[in-house]
Amino acid sequence: MSGSPNKNGNTAYAVQYALTKLKDSGFEIKYISLSHKFIAPCIGCFKCADDKRCWQKDDMQDIIDAFFWCDGIILGSPVYFGMVSGQLKIMMDRCVSIRANYGDTMPMSGKLGGAIACANSRNGGQETTLQNLQTFMLQLNIQVISDGPIFCHSGGTIVGEASKDSWGLETVNNLSNNMGNLMIKNMNKGALPPL
Repeated sequence: MSGSPNKNGNTAYAVQYALTKLKDSGFEIKYISLSHKFIAPCIGCFKCADDKRCWQKDDMQDIIDAFFWCDGIILGSPVYFGMVSGQLKIMMDRCVSIRANYGDTMPMSGKLGGAIACANSRNGGQETTLQNLQTFMLQLNIQVISDGPIFCHSGGTIVGEASKDSWGLETVNNLSNNMGNLMIKNMNKGALPPL
């Protein structure tokens, strides 16, 4: 999922790059861009606590359906003032409807999640943005993964124009490889349905 308001920007490029790597490895993928989605902000009414659905009629239900459909999710965000985009934060807040009440089963348990952050400079806030994304996934009990060896940066980190950032794309490639390998490992243990 690209959380960028720019449909064809660096975040979209990086997320689609990761998904293409997974698709090439035999995984079924679904790409979602928030760039033209209408998602109203959560108003904290918690009406969703009873029926696990928000009363607001917008594009959010398609996104929630995608969360239930997938075994793994890669969230990407541009860095805006050291954090996730506003579009992505609104989507994250609205996921309260799928978070379990205390004592309930966590419906996202067993899913894997990775993150990609795109900024204008090498130290442009990618780490804090990755932490925002990972905290969101942890709140849903999604198992968070990193880009793994050799860089192990907590996720994919892009600087400037994504298509020209070979070092950054290597972290995205490593993230997708790590996710693919862990999903295969989970399938072999019977934790996920087969491809």
